[in-house]
This record gives sequence, C-alpha cells and structure tokens, in this order.
Amino acid sequence: MEITKFVVEGRDKAKLYGDSASYRGQLSNRIHNLRKKLGIATKPRAKYTNRPVTVEDIAKSHEYVYLLLLISERAWANAMSMKEVHSADTKGITGSSRSHIISRLHKSATYANHLLQLLSDRSATGATDRDVLEARAYAAALSGAMQFEKQSWEACVKSYSEARIIYTALSKDNRSDIFKDLLSEPVDPSIRYGAYKLGMPRTLAIPAIARENFPSGPELVSLVEKFDEYALKDEPEKVKVNANESADAPKTITWRSRTVDLEDAAIASALGAVKAASLNLSKLLSSEGSNNPKDRGAAYDDILIASQDAVDATKHAIDELTSEGVGQGDKRMQSLLITRTAVSYDMIGWRIGRNRVMVGERDGAIDYTPPQSKKGAKQGPPQEEATGRKLARLREKLVLYDAILQSVESIKELPGVAADSTLQEELDAKYNYFQALKCLTLARSHTLTSNPKNALALTSRAFEKSTTAHSHLSSSMDTSSSSPPNLTITPSESSSLHSFLQSELQRQRALVEISNLTSNIPKAGEYRKPLVERLHEYPADGVVDLKNIVKYPPKVEVVPVKPLFFDAAWNYVEYPGRRTVKEVGMEVEDAVGEEPVAEQQEQQQQPQKKGWFGFARS
Repeated sequence: MEITKFVVEGRDKAKLYGDSASYRGQLSNRIHNLRKKLGIATKPRAKYTNRPVTVEDIAKSHEYVYLLLLISERAWANAMSMKEVHSADTKGITGSSRSHIISRLHKSATYANHLLQLLSDRSATGATDRDVLEARAYAAALSGAMQFEKQSWEACVKSYSEARIIYTALSKDNRSDIFKDLLSEPVDPSIRYGAYKLGMPRTLAIPAIARENFPSGPELVSLVEKFDEYALKDEPEKVKVNANESADAPKTITWRSRTVDLEDAAIASALGAVKAASLNLSKLLSSEGSNNPKDRGAAYDDILIASQDAVDATKHAIDELTSEGVGQGDKRMQSLLITRTAVSYDMIGWRIGRNRVMVGERDGAIDYTPPQSKKGAKQGPPQEEATGRKLARLREKLVLYDAILQSVESIKELPGVAADSTLQEELDAKYNYFQALKCLTLARSHTLTSNPKNALALTSRAFEKSTTAHSHLSSSMDTSSSSPPNLTITPSESSSLHSFLQSELQRQRALVEISNLTSNIPKAGEYRKPLVERLHEYPADGVVDLKNIVKYPPKVEVVPVKPLFFDAAWNYVEYPGRRTVKEVGMEVEDAVGEEPVAEQQEQQQQPQKKGWFGFARS
C-alpha cells in the first residue's frame, strides 16, 4: 500500500506550491474525484451522510485506504495553514486559534487511528506487517503533533518516540530516504524539544530517549524487531566503533592559533566521533555511486549528529562549572568557552557543507540537469525538462543559499568572533561568495522567464560580489580537494566562480543586445510607409528616415473629400415624402378660405426659382 510514500509525496508537492492552504485545496479535489471513482460521492443538492469506511470496503479496493489518508492529510494541512497564518504574530498562537489547530490535528489523528484499526485485520484487508507498521507510525506522528500543540510534553515524546522507532526499523529494511526525511524534519526536533521541556539532560541522545518512551506491548515489539532486531537495543558493532573512537579521542583542540587542553572526557570522546565521521564522509563522497546531490547531502547526517553531540557535551560542562560558582575568568571556563566556539564553528561549517553539495556541482554555478525520458517509453531522444520544473529546481537552490547565508551570519554571533577583525573580514568574503551564487541563480530564473535585462542586472551584481570575495579569498592557502566540503572556500573555487561570472556577464550582455535589436525591428508593412504618413509618430531611436519622405512618382489614390452636394443643395432637391411650397400654400388657402383670388393669381404668375443657387432662372 506504501502509506508513507503516499503521504510524503503529497507533502513534498505542498512545499513546491509554497503553502499548506493550496495543498488543502488540492486534497479536497482529490477526495472528491476519488469518491466519484468509488461511487460514494454525494449527489448534487443531496444531503451529505457520513459513510464510515469498513473492512469490507478495503478488502474490495485499496483506494479506500487512500481516501482515509487524504481526509486525514486535509485536516493536517488545515492545521498547518492556520499555523502559517499566525506565525507572524508577536504573541504567538493563543486562544481560539490554538484550539482550532488542536481540533484539526485531533481529526487527522482520528482518521489515522481508524485506518490503523481497519488494517489490523490482516486476513480481511490483505494488509502486510509493513502496512500496519506504517499506519501505526503515521498515526503516532499525528498524535505527537496534536500533543505538541497541547503542550502535553510527556505524551508528545511518547508518541513521537513510537513513530521514530518504527520509521528507523523500516528504513533499515527498505534503505529509503523517505523515512530519513521524516525523522530529520518533524520527529527528531519535536523529541528533542519535548525532552528539554521535561527537564531531560541534553547529553541524552535522541535514540535513547525514543527507546525509553517506546510502548512495551509484546506484539508491537516483536513486529518492530522483525524488521530490525537492534531497534530497541544497541548494536554490537556500534559499541566497538565507539571504543575505537574513544581510544583515538584528541587531547587538545585548536581555535584561531590558540590551543587548549580537553579535560572533559565526554567532549574528547565526542570530538573523536566527529573525526571518525569525517573520515567516513570522505569515503562516501569519493565513491562513484554518490553523484545524486540528495544522496551526498544525506551522507552528512552522521557528522552533523556527532558535531551536535560535541556542542551539547561542551554546553553541559559549562553549565556544571557555572552551577559550581566558577567565574568567567577561571582557566577551565576560558578553555571551555574556546572549545564551545570551536565546535560550534565546525558544526555550522558541516551544515553549510551539506547545503553546498546539495546545490550541485561547483556550488551550483554549473546549472546542468540531465534530460529525462518518459517512463515506459521506447528508446529515443531524451526530452528537455519543462520550464516549470527548471524554475522549481532554481527555487530549491535559493532556499539552500538562504540557509547558507543565515548560517554564515550565525557564526558572527559566537563568543569571541566579534572581536576578531580578521575572522570578520573572512566571513564577509565568504558571505559575498555565496551571495554571488544566489544572484546567479536568480539571474537564471529571469532568463527562463524571458527577462534578459533583469538577468543582466543580477549577473552584474553577482560579478561585483564575486570580485569582492575573490580579492580576499585569493590570498588564503589552498586546502586539499579530498576533504569534505564545509565552510572552507579555496582560492581555486573563488577564482573559478569569478572567471565563470565574467564570461556569464558577457553572455548576458549579448542577449540583451540581441533583444534590443529584435525589439527595434519594425513590424511588417511599417517600413513601406513614407515619412509624410508618419508625422504623428516620434521615432523611438531619435533618427528620422529621410530616404522615404514621400512616394514618387505619385500614384492615383483615393482622397477623402467632404461632399458639397449634401450641404449646399439640400433644400433644392425633392425627395419622396417632401412637399413643395406650392402645396403648403394650397393647404393654407383651403383652411382659411379668406384670401382674395387676385393674390392667388399673382402668386401663380410669379416665376419659381430653378436650378442651384438661383442660376438658370426663366
């Protein structure tokens, strides 16, 4: 049934559309179409009756499973859209808004639990153990989201722990990135925050918290261990790896030419794990099968977790000294503060490195996407990617560049960084480097939408940023290319981007020049009109064409003339229905009957005007 894949693909589409409200509207359309397909849609002007899905329905068609999932997802999308609307409020989400969000999440969890109950009858529905586990994890994640909004931290941690253990076990069996995405975004951060609210130590790892709060039902435990026997206990290999890491743990740490001793064993062990994860990351990135940017980004998960553990261990040691009353001037406290800045800098650097490999080759400067062919089609020439998909890819890159720029800015807030002017200049140069890449990506989006002038302006801006960054980064020492990408930017990388932007700037200038020339070409038929017929038009280029003033030799053409006949001779032409002056006079005579006959004869003897303007009188 692939419940998790069905849900994750729908939510990924919602990210492309930009908000949860549009995702909710699409879910409503899909629900209506699916109900029509199943023959259970409400007829026009008919009263809606809630018809619950039964085991027999699922046995008849698995489309009923997707119907329940769509209804549950619509309620979840409604809650998320309300959270997005109120996210900008200074007071947060309070009162009726929070109650409404909780009610939508409760509805979503109710439909998910109903689906779990139906699939539990495996013999009737034909569901497998994997389907039941996926439905259980989905319901637990929604319940955890509801408890999170209720601020019931204990229930929240228990629900999310159940979802985490199940998703981890399923990922070991399937080796899919879908479960890793679910763990990294909603599940793990919620467990960490809930544990923090419950007062659990931050040094306690998330897997340990999840195992502690996992339900102890024998049926569920056996079902999970069927997919991963070490889901609820430590693997033997991990113990050996940790022992080797502790043996190779460093004794000192260096930050900006200052070396301090590592007196805390937990910090030294965590840094040893970071070193081992770095070596493993180098092997994964250098392997031939890791060409996909998403796979290369997923390879950073282990080193990011190890770096976070090192930061947590350092913070825990500082908190212990603070609770003992040790001041800032103590040597031990000074060493821990330097260690904290160093490990935090490394963690942010690895986070930036993950985003760098995800944007593509050469930090996203080379915008190459292989053409894709249709599935199931015969061998033929691959088709070019549609413009909409290209814009979506560029939009994803912009999100990654924004995350990189925010990470660089967060480094400036670390203790001791503000007083280091040399480091500040280096961070500003790296900020300009990534800002140039962001401007380049924006320029490409304007090129796709046929806005060459905007693309030229953005490319010029990118070249300026790259020039500023290259002037500082070119003097730094080049590092080995075999090390995994992080915050370090080599002079060769800076020089490569600078040269590429220089050529790209010339290309954009040529495109703008071509666009200007093509836009100034007159339309068909305009070039034949002489200047005398275009005196009411101002020449756009400021140049008057004096070679085509008039047509010579002149040709006989129709000239518009005002008709004199209808103006001057109107009263001299008889038309059907019009009466002459004589007829009007006879009517007046008959009506009055008092005029003398002499006057009538005199009027008859008077000659009438003939012809136009009184000419040709008799």
